[in-house]
Amino acid sequence: MPQRKISFYRLLPLATLLLAACSTTPPSGPATSPTSPQWRQHEQQLQQLSQFQTRGAFAYISEKQKVYARFFWQQTAPERYRLLLTNPLGSTELELVVQPGVTQLTDNQGKRYVSDNPQEMIQKLTGMAIPLDSLRQWILGLPGDTTDFTLDDKYRLKQLTYTQAGVTWTVDYQEYNIQVTPALPSRMELSQGGQRIKLKMDNWTAK
Repeated sequence: MPQRKISFYRLLPLATLLLAACSTTPPSGPATSPTSPQWRQHEQQLQQLSQFQTRGAFAYISEKQKVYARFFWQQTAPERYRLLLTNPLGSTELELVVQPGVTQLTDNQGKRYVSDNPQEMIQKLTGMAIPLDSLRQWILGLPGDTTDFTLDDKYRLKQLTYTQAGVTWTVDYQEYNIQVTPALPSRMELSQGGQRIKLKMDNWTAK
């Protein structure tokens, strides 16, 4: 059976992604060395977070489509997470549940799809190229598999570049939430070619 593309509500103003909460701080100042002990300590603290959840605003912008939504990301283990996209009315547009070896996607009509590759499935069904495998670490402020990254003056990720299978993603960390320990990203932007993904995290729960 041919897979149909999922259509999304596109009513969430992009301006909401640009609002900065009072509990955030921009990663400004001179860059620091990725080999510094301060970064190693911060990195280890992030790696120890076995479970976390965050919610906020999501925007996907490309030459072909623009998608604005609210998102909820819940990670319960390194290979287990749930991603929920909702429209401004609170209705579910997409739910992705990932477990080792199997991924289930439920669309806004309640139709379910199953695959062993979440990144490939979400691109086929929605047209959005989202680097989910790496985003699980990037969203925490971890570089993942790349060694091409820079830090801000607080020894947190400022920018990273990651290339896989000839596709290069750049991630810019624009603000951090300093009300949680360790500090976690509150605003970030991913870009690849003509695609951009904007994430604004309103709050974090991590342990």
